[in-house]
Amino acid sequence: MNLITYNSTTVGNARKAMVYTPPGYSPNKKYSVLYLLHGIGGDEYEWANAMKPKNILDNLYSEGKLSQMIVVMPNGRAMKDDRPVGDIYAPDKVAAFERFEQDLLKDLIPHIERTYPVYKDKNNRALAGLSMGGGQSLNFGLKNLDTFAYVGAFSAAPNTKPVNQLITNPGQAASKLKLLWISCGSSDGLLWVSQNFKNGLSSMNVPHTWYQDVGGHEPKVWNSGLYQFSQRIFK
Repeated sequence: MNLITYNSTTVGNARKAMVYTPPGYSPNKKYSVLYLLHGIGGDEYEWANAMKPKNILDNLYSEGKLSQMIVVMPNGRAMKDDRPVGDIYAPDKVAAFERFEQDLLKDLIPHIERTYPVYKDKNNRALAGLSMGGGQSLNFGLKNLDTFAYVGAFSAAPNTKPVNQLITNPGQAASKLKLLWISCGSSDGLLWVSQNFKNGLSSMNVPHTWYQDVGGHEPKVWNSGLYQFSQRIFK
């Protein structure tokens, strides 16, 4: 796990992200990339500090269950002071989560593709996240099907836009997506967000995987989401 800095033309300053490289990482190999997003109260450190991404991924590699990938954990709050301080629900902070779409597409992805030996096509890019980051993943991923072939949401938050706003051509979405993953804990107070979204997908005949986990809006559910999603991508 390494902390990197990249220049954001979207925000107008340098921004940070954590990057996981797999065991045996070599600049002479090529890797797929999973962009993994945090929740409304988190930042680029949330996955590393509150969950166990390194342990989960290292163990899956030791069992031969993962494709070769790096995992990028950015700060999804695209504003000059992107720390989760003060009122994390303030309008400017919420707007910054929406603005991150441009930072991701125009600044972070190009930086990763210049810096790391990674594939540069949609079939080798995945976008997933927890809570607010799950909503971002659906909002951004489903609007950019030429950028991401794998999209995952773990306990998506109410920032998630309605399915019919994100998918206007169900047939095209079905043909371009290799995996659309929706999961949530059965006792999560935000379970309705994920259920409404997966019901909308079903009504539009958009293929997806729905997994109702055990637990609430909490790290063990998000660890489970990463554990399951990561095994299903880039294959």
